[in-house]
Amino acid sequence: MINNEDFAKRLQEVIDFYGESASSFSEKIGVQRSSISHILSGRNKPSLDFVLKILSTYPEVELYWLLNGKGTFPISNALPKEETKKAEVPLGLQSKLKFDSNEGKQIERIVIFYSDGTFKNFQN
Repeated sequence: MINNEDFAKRLQEVIDFYGESASSFSEKIGVQRSSISHILSGRNKPSLDFVLKILSTYPEVELYWLLNGKGTFPISNALPKEETKKAEVPLGLQSKLKFDSNEGKQIERIVIFYSDGTFKNFQN
């Protein structure tokens, strides 16, 4: 379970790290300014979509750090570059994925979480 107060502190740390205002940060990740305000004040919890927008816009933000404070920020100093691979989906996983070609959607990113708290990020 995410602690709203701690998440808000980490979100503010990300905003400060990049020298953004809440307004410019919300514009860059593609959410309304009020969403940032409500999360920072503790009124609302962050949605999965909100978290993913932060991660895709700011790749130095580590998922586990953002959600529960474990790990490091910024990530660029913590993980080797091979942790993020371009369009390489493990063979065992490929057979489990089902694609519906009628929708015209493409997979943008797959994140695999391991039981030891680590993860691998595969981006197209």
